[in-house]
Order: sequence, then structure tokens, then C-alpha cells
Amino acid sequence: MRHRQDKASARVARSAAPVSAWRRVAVLSALLLGAFGVLGRAFQLQVIDQDFLAAEGSKRFIRKLGIPAHRGAILDRRGEPLALSAPVESLWAVPQDLLDSPKHVEAVAQLLGRRPDEFRSYLKARADRKFVYISDPLSPTEAKRVLSLGAPGVFSDPSYARYYPAGEVAGQLVGFCGRDTTGLEGIEKAQESVLRGSPGARRVIRDRAGHVVEDNLEYVPAQSGQDVQLTIDLRIQYLAYRELKNAVAQHNARGGMIVIADAGTGEVLAIASQPGFNPNNPAERRPPGTRNRVITDSLEPGSTAKPLLVAQALELGLFRPSSTVDTGPGWFKVGALTVHDVHPGGVMDLATILAKSSNVGAAKIGLTLGPQAVWSGFQRFGINEPVYTGFPGEVGSVLRNYSSWGEIATATASYGYGWSVSALHLLRAYAALANDGLMPQIRLIKNGRSVPPQRAISANTAREVRHMMENVVAPGGSALKASIQGYKVAGKTGTTRKLAEGGGYDGNRHEALFVGMVPAERPRLVGLVIIDDPSEGAYYGGLVAAPVFSSVMQGAARLLQISPDGTQMPEDAAPSTTARAPLLLDSKGPKT
Repeated sequence: MRHRQDKASARVARSAAPVSAWRRVAVLSALLLGAFGVLGRAFQLQVIDQDFLAAEGSKRFIRKLGIPAHRGAILDRRGEPLALSAPVESLWAVPQDLLDSPKHVEAVAQLLGRRPDEFRSYLKARADRKFVYISDPLSPTEAKRVLSLGAPGVFSDPSYARYYPAGEVAGQLVGFCGRDTTGLEGIEKAQESVLRGSPGARRVIRDRAGHVVEDNLEYVPAQSGQDVQLTIDLRIQYLAYRELKNAVAQHNARGGMIVIADAGTGEVLAIASQPGFNPNNPAERRPPGTRNRVITDSLEPGSTAKPLLVAQALELGLFRPSSTVDTGPGWFKVGALTVHDVHPGGVMDLATILAKSSNVGAAKIGLTLGPQAVWSGFQRFGINEPVYTGFPGEVGSVLRNYSSWGEIATATASYGYGWSVSALHLLRAYAALANDGLMPQIRLIKNGRSVPPQRAISANTAREVRHMMENVVAPGGSALKASIQGYKVAGKTGTTRKLAEGGGYDGNRHEALFVGMVPAERPRLVGLVIIDDPSEGAYYGGLVAAPVFSSVMQGAARLLQISPDGTQMPEDAAPSTTARAPLLLDSKGPKT
């Protein structure tokens, strides 16, 4: 008992002993270090990392919403709309939020015209996403009806949708936009930087459910895109498209092309090809319908090259309009090649060679000129030079240098085989013949930069060749069906064999061409028609392509009020005075 009392007394004595100084310092130091740590961390968060933390918080509640820019319109030369933007709203959803409310899934599906079970499966397959479109662009009224349901996780994005009033008539030229209204084809793509504008932005605060609770933080207005005015006249475009489509159907052809231009300015008034497509229908936006073959496809010009050859022969002074060529019995041997004529004519002058489309006559003229002169003659008319329309996919021409030509290549090149051009190359060359030797730049954009025409041949030569080409459309010529009552027409037919898959030419497949100008004495319009691979009835250019030219040009002349002598034309379609400047001529050609 006494021992226990002694132990208790000892413990009391120890507890009453004073605390050592080092322990007190240690405890105080630990407390001070903890306090400084808390203060330091607070300083870091409130001062040093303030911007970072504020940004992190903003990510969860502050959103930057884009404001779509109004895309510029595409107009024809008279201001008729070819492409317009309309305000729409695209509905989107957070799939899982909407799935959590089955009654709203069914209601939303019904308003969107979708089957509820299909719509539910669509959402379930994307349940792990935070954003998914649930509709095509809708009108603001239609979108408001869906949003009025109050379905959880359903929101809308305002934007603009593209509409094409002319539909398939101008579809290949105008092109189309994607869902984000970015140009994907045609003028929409070529003029994207002009049309698109600059989108704006606004900063908003959203709650956890994604609803905007404050909308006055920051606002940057959108800048609208600029309008683009084309050289196309929609009235003539409708006429050209209709006649081309009918001809392709009538002859069960693979396709066709047509282009009409102002002979003085080079402004394209109509351009179309078949098959076509309607840009308002996304399901049709696929080749070959979307391809504007006038610009993107190449072809051998065939007999339509003969007036260019004759022009070179006259320019060099080696032939005169009265010069004759003996075409013999209608065939001619050039090495291993036998050149044939469809209509043998014996001795022919240059006008008759064009009227009868004599291959033998053209080959003999070409061999007389020689390869360098033939090649240079085509170069005069811009062959091997880009057309520079700015249209996506513009194809170039292929004309090998004369140094690689032999007699056969010289002969075949003279009647339009062995080299290729686009339809616009050929149209531009004929515009030079129509415009007294001045070759204009082909233009699709009305408010674009204008380039002065370049001299291809003398005015006198151009007039002589035009006069010869009148015989092509006269009785006895190869294109009587291209004639227009009350007007003189100058032009040239072409019927080219198409390349076979295994090489060489396919004797059963052709391209029928006609290129011409109206009125012949003072041309205001130049046009080209091509029917590709007609398989029902005739296949010659004078029988298949020429009637289309006649119908379209007759309508265009009436719409533009062009008199038979070519002296009347609306101010906005009249050729420039520069393009009609008279030339002083001597025996050596034009004086500048």
C-alpha cells in the first residue's frame, strides 16, 4: 500500500514540473508554419493563380456563342437571285438528358417527323455524347414549336440555310454549300472569301442545365458577306438549259453542253451541261450531275478547228479567199493515214471547204502551211492558254509543240484531232472571229476585274472567215438547221469520234458540235452546243447540235432586242467600244 502511494506521488510531482523550452518552441513553430502555409496558399490562389481559377470557373458557366454571318447573295446580271440565305435553326440535344424523359422523346420525335423508336435508338447510340444534332435546319417557327415542349437537353443554334431559286437550271454554275454554309462547289466555292462574311460572337452565362441565365457580358456583331453578281442572264439560262435537256433526251445522249456569250465583252450569258442536279436537294449533290462540263471537261474540237486554220492561212498570205484546193475523190493518203471526206467535192475554194467540212481540204492546207505555222495559228486563238474563269476544276488545253509533229500529226491537227480544249477555249476563239479579231477574256463575274481583249488576227481576216462561215448555214452547207429566220448566221459544225477504252477511236460513238455567231455581219452573240454520244437517230453536228443553237440564239436575240444587222442591244449587254475600235490595214496586216 505504501509503495502505491509513493508511485502516485512521483507522477504528480512530474506533471507539476515546468515544460521544457524546446518543446514550447517546437509546438509554436509548427503552428506558425501551418499558418504561413495556409496564408501562402491563399495568396497563391487569390493573387498569383487568380486568372487561371477565374478561367476555370468561367469554363463551367460562361460560354462563347457564335453569331453566324449572313452570306452574300449570288445574282444574275439583272439582279435576279440565284442563291439566297434564309434564317434557320438547327436543333441539338444532350442525348442522355433527353432519354431521361421518355415522354419528351416521343413528343420531340413526332414534331420532327421521325418514328419514336428510331429516334430513341438514335439517341441511345450516342448517349455518351454531350452534343448531337437531332434535326435538319428548320424555320424559326418550326424550331420554336419543338422548344416549347420544354424537353430537357434540347437546344437550338441559329444559322442560315442556302436556297437556290433557279434550282437545276443554274445548279452547276452556282454550286452549293455545306451544312455550315461553306461553299463546296461552283461559284459558292470560287467566291467563298467574298460571300462568307465574318461571324460574330457573344458571351453568356449558362446554368448547369445549359440554359442561358445572363446574356449581356460581351457582344461582337457579325459582318455580312458581299453579294456576287454574275454575267449570266437568267432568262437566257432557262432557255439554254431547257433546249439542251430536251435535245439530250431526244437523241438518248450521254450528256451535253451549251454556252452563250457576248461576242464583244466575253461575258457568259448562259452556261449549262447535262446531266444536271438540283442544289436544293442534298441527295442529288454528287457527280456526274454536279460537274459543269463546259469548264471541267476537255474535247477534241474536230471540224470546228477548220475556221481557225483558214484564218491562219489568210493571215500568212499563203491563201486568199478565192484560193482553191483539189480534194480529189474524197480521200487522201498521208503516210499510213487515209483522210476521208463525207461529201467529196473535187476542187473547192476555202468557203466550200468550210461549208462541206472537207477533211481532205483542211489536211492539204495544213501540210502547205507546215507544222509550225499550223501550231502558231492555233496559238493565236489562245489555245494552250488558261481561260482564267476562276471556276474550280477549270481544265486546260493540250496542244503538243510542233517540233514533235510529223506529216500525219500536222494533217490530223488541221482538222481538229490530236489536241484537246475545253468548250470555253473554243468559244473564246470564235469570239475573236466574231469580234473583228479581238479576243476577249471569258468572264463569269459581272463585278470582277475586266481585262482588255487581245489581238488574235486582223479585222479583215476575221470578216473574211465569218463571211465564209455563212455558207455553212446556207443551203448546201452542213448546218442549215442552225439558221434563224431574219438573221444571218455564221458558224461551223463538228462531228468527232470519241476515244475508245482500249485506244484509238470508236466508230460508233461521237460528239456532235456546232459553234456560231449572230448576226453574221456584226456579231453580238457567240454560242457553242455539244451533244455527247447521241445514240438514237442522227449524230452529225449539223443535225443534232445545230437545231439547239438555232432555238436558243433566236430566243436570246429577241430577249436582248438585237436587230438583224446587230445595231441594237441593251446598254448593259453591249460590247465595249474598245473591242470595236477600227483598224488601219495594209498588205502586211494590222497597224497598231
